[in-house]
Amino acid sequence: MKTAVFRKGHFNAAHRLHNKHWSEEKNRDIFGLCNNPGFHGHNYDLYVKVIGEVDPDTGYVIDMKHLSELIHDEIEERFDHKNLNLDTQEFKDLNPTAENICKVIFDILRKKIDPQFDLQIRLYETPRNFVEYPA
Repeated sequence: MKTAVFRKGHFNAAHRLHNKHWSEEKNRDIFGLCNNPGFHGHNYDLYVKVIGEVDPDTGYVIDMKHLSELIHDEIEERFDHKNLNLDTQEFKDLNPTAENICKVIFDILRKKIDPQFDLQIRLYETPRNFVEYPA
């Protein structure tokens, strides 16, 4: 009986969308206001979806307390109130688009969650803009 469970997380972070191989003009043309040299921020909402069989002994797919602690320790502590471009190793050379942030979060959590479970990440950058990985 495969079942999906979800845990919501949240973090606030600043970033600048910028490709160092392009001219300033091309960066402004492609990224617009998101290329502001002074950075800009978002209130990110994170949804972690874990899919697996319900354990007959516990009735759980995964212990939600454990999942909550993973999200807090591995994601929120790492990215909350940070400038993603300047304060994190993950985005030192990777443009911190919502797509890339979502994939980075997936990669971090995938290493910590038992491979028997399927994992999907949904990241809201704004209430109207969100990405999912894997799609």
